[in-house]
Amino acid sequence: MHTVSGGEVAGILVAVFWAILVSFLAVALARLAQTLRATTKLVADVTDQTVPLLADASAAVRSAQTQIDRVDSIASDVQEVTSNASALSTTVASTFGGPLVKVAAFGYGVRRALGGRKEDVPGKASRRTVIVGRTVSRRSARGKRD
Repeated sequence: MHTVSGGEVAGILVAVFWAILVSFLAVALARLAQTLRATTKLVADVTDQTVPLLADASAAVRSAQTQIDRVDSIASDVQEVTSNASALSTTVASTFGGPLVKVAAFGYGVRRALGGRKEDVPGKASRRTVIVGRTVSRRSARGKRD
C-alpha cells in the first residue's frame, strides 16, 4: 500500500478548498447575472412607461402656457378698457359736470325766487316714535313742543 505523505494531504485539502471556492463563486456569479437581467428588464419597462408620461406632461405644459398667454391677453385688454373708461368718465365729468351744477343752481334759485311763500314750501313731516306695537306722534308724546 501506498502511504500518504503530509504534502499530498495538504495538496488534496488545497484542491478541495479551491473546488469549494470556485463553486461558491460560480453560484454568486449566476445570481448576479440573474439580478442584472431583472434590473435590465425593470429599466426597460420603466422607460416604456415613462416616455408616454413625459410626452403627456409636455403637452399639458404647452396647453397651460397657451392658456396663460390667453389670460395675459385678456388682462391687458381689461386694463385698456379700464383706462378708456376712466378717461371717458373724466371727460364726461369735466364737460358736463360744471354746466349741470350751474343749471341746477339756477333752477334752485328760480324756485326759491318764485316760490318764496310758506304755503308752497312743504312742511316738515311729523316725526313718529314706535312704542312696542303702536306708533305715537312725537308732538303728542312730548306735549306738542315741536
